[in-house]
Amino acid sequence: MKHHGNQINHFEIIVQTISNLSMIKEKYKYSELTSKIIGCAITVHKTLGNGFQEVIYQRALEIEMRLAGINFTREHEMPIYYRQQQIGTRRVDFLVEGIVSVELKALINLDNSHLAQAINYLEAYNLEVGLLINFGEPSLNFKRLGNKKFKPE
Repeated sequence: MKHHGNQINHFEIIVQTISNLSMIKEKYKYSELTSKIIGCAITVHKTLGNGFQEVIYQRALEIEMRLAGINFTREHEMPIYYRQQQIGTRRVDFLVEGIVSVELKALINLDNSHLAQAINYLEAYNLEVGLLINFGEPSLNFKRLGNKKFKPE
């Protein structure tokens, strides 16, 4: 009987964890979409591991996202504005569904400058949500980013 009780406790813990995950998904904007993108990135990292150039991961992620039915553009050129004047352009690795930017890295370690760069792109593009994904580490490293300066159009 003790064994049966442990199974119930284990089940309750799993249910509680799943419940917490659903609360987290509801908390973040576009969380269903970003979760799908991260899932694709995990598949790529599990398959290739670390050690390749960024472009290799970009091409592999493109294949995985296409298989997952995610709409995106790769190397999407976006204008950079300063005081309502276009001063240049920048290519985001992926613009997903027109609402989420995805920046890829293949570095041994991400540092704060990479995070700041990805946040700057969100602000420059006026996108609310972005992902910074690093394939260069032994385990996939990703950051979900929010633009506090986002202005709905």
